[in-house]
Amino acid sequence: MGKRTNTAVWNEKEQRWRINVQSDGVRKTFYSSKPGRTGQREANAKADAWLDDGIENGSRRVSEAYRLYMEDLKQRTSKSNWQPIEYRWKNWIIPVIGSVKISALSDQKLQTVINQAYSKGNLAKKSLCNLRSDMTSFLKFCRKSKLTTYLPEDLIIPAQAVKKGKEILQPEELAVLFAEDMAPYFGQLQQEQFIEGFRLQVLTGLRPGELLGLRKSDRKGNVIHVQRSLNEMGEITGGKNDNAKRQVVLSSLAQECWERQAASVGTEEMFPMASQTMYNSHLKKYCKYHDITPVTPYGLRHTFVSIVKTLPEGMVKELVGHSVQMDTFGIYGHALSSDQSEVQVAIDRRFLELLQRKKKA
Repeated sequence: MGKRTNTAVWNEKEQRWRINVQSDGVRKTFYSSKPGRTGQREANAKADAWLDDGIENGSRRVSEAYRLYMEDLKQRTSKSNWQPIEYRWKNWIIPVIGSVKISALSDQKLQTVINQAYSKGNLAKKSLCNLRSDMTSFLKFCRKSKLTTYLPEDLIIPAQAVKKGKEILQPEELAVLFAEDMAPYFGQLQQEQFIEGFRLQVLTGLRPGELLGLRKSDRKGNVIHVQRSLNEMGEITGGKNDNAKRQVVLSSLAQECWERQAASVGTEEMFPMASQTMYNSHLKKYCKYHDITPVTPYGLRHTFVSIVKTLPEGMVKELVGHSVQMDTFGIYGHALSSDQSEVQVAIDRRFLELLQRKKKA
């Protein structure tokens, strides 16, 4: 490995510091967007780290390092986490940069992955963001493994990428959901076994996995403590993220739904023997039979956020388990407020207004 003999230079057009270095016939460029000498020192430090003997094998191909990365993911995360990552890598990342040396990776090469996924695959904005996250996570693994010091800085999601929205139930369809319990199965009308689940999702904003993971002991008074989730693989997990574990106030309508569901099962689990696939299938059949918008289970969650969007945003974030940074109302339409009755009353009032409006019509 060589030693650096130059220093980072400010590029006015790109508005960032840039330094080119070379070692063993490999040329690398490092950047920093931080202003002033802080940025220059950061770019130089990146170059020095790469030139340092600590980097073990920068000539390793991306496809080879990817296999090590996936082995690591499979050992420490659930199948529901690593399986979609593996799918995206095989379909969108490996075909583009799989044969590239780790030492030759750059923001532009990673940007090409995103650009082609958009132009050739017509992937939605969220899918493109997932690809970007996959690649930055992979490079974090590579840095920890002493394969590179490269840190992506400027990966852009195409502005034209479509942000696919989810269908939600309209007020007149909510009236159907809360009035009709039956649906056809095996050629005859039966009580829909998940009807109270559909209603609870609309009334609380629970994720489908959180709903299916509920136990009777999770409820204390008019509050449920969300602390687990049933994922698509049938595994019980701690939830989607750190914000997923939370307290959710049950409005009067939600308490009635909970009590009817609890009385209908003789187990600790609120929805025993359920799976996400089964739940989704029942929801599709229910919507089709009653001629209402064919929403997904997540569409029921979005319905809740759309209905309560007139409430303070902080209150809604806490209810649905979003971080402070998450654009809750933009995407979907800590502890709860100490005055939980205020939350309960506010939600009840909003839903009752919609349901009574339909009755008058």
